Amino acid sequence: MANSTSASLKLTVQTTGENSGTWGQITNTNLLILEQAIGGYAGVGLNATTGATLTFSNGVVSNGKNQVIKLTGTITTNVNVIIPDSVEKTYIVENATSGAFTVTVKTTSGTGFTFGTTEKTRAIVYSDGTNVVEVINNTQNLLDLANVANTNGNFIVGNGSNLVAESGSTARDSIGLGTTSNVEFNDGKLDSLGIGTAASGTTGQIRATDDITAFYSSDIALKEDITNIPDPLESLKKLNGVLFNWKDKWIEHQGGEDGYFVRKKDVGVIAQEVEKVLPEAVAQRKDGIKAVKYDRLTCLLIEAVKKLNEKIDTLTKEKK
Repeated sequence: MANSTSASLKLTVQTTGENSGTWGQITNTNLLILEQAIGGYAGVGLNATTGATLTFSNGVVSNGKNQVIKLTGTITTNVNVIIPDSVEKTYIVENATSGAFTVTVKTTSGTGFTFGTTEKTRAIVYSDGTNVVEVINNTQNLLDLANVANTNGNFIVGNGSNLVAESGSTARDSIGLGTTSNVEFNDGKLDSLGIGTAASGTTGQIRATDDITAFYSSDIALKEDITNIPDPLESLKKLNGVLFNWKDKWIEHQGGEDGYFVRKKDVGVIAQEVEKVLPEAVAQRKDGIKAVKYDRLTCLLIEAVKKLNEKIDTLTKEKK
């Protein structure tokens, strides 16, 4: 009686007492077929005009049973690689052919997966016995990504065929951040940002060589419990506009004096003084350093000028 075979890998199926004296050889062949299916590799040279047909014979080792198929050879027209009908199987296929023509992996009667004329890559494909579909393509890109060195300052970008690490102007051009291009950045986190200049490297700092235009939300529809600032003149009298020198330690933290963004001699107010009269204009950073929202001081100045104007009006009336 002829031996039967399994549906997918065409392993020889033996019954009790069958194949006396040869069952060991048959078992070893089955193990080799399993090895092919799990981790086997086959190089398949394609005919220049007709491609190739993978074999999948019953009970014997066949190239179509391998897990990995590498297609080689120079092709001069679009070709097909025919895999067996009626067999469900997943393949890792590498297109290593030469020639700018397509290679389609398919069964005799069904639809298939096609490598484009320039797709000299790897793909994972699945055959349901009739049609072949792509599971994952361009696995070469995953390998390229794994091999890219993790270097600070690099962007990982596609160069048209592979993933590569780029930096400087090359990276800016690749991801659309050219020095003369407008850029939209919707969501993300940057440690520091330089606009028209190099980033300082200080976390949370933005440097720009030209004007920054920004509008703060201030609609009355967003506000409640609105009151005027009390005693604005008295509050203003407690503040001092000062000239000062930054300490060397702070200048070093900013990347050093450059005469533009970082200057030894500066002008401003003292955060602790502002905090006593207008705490809403002061914030404390994670490192404990206090910072002033200088734009908020405008509100105090507006109210102070109004109070001064009232005093002037009163004095004017008294003189009359």
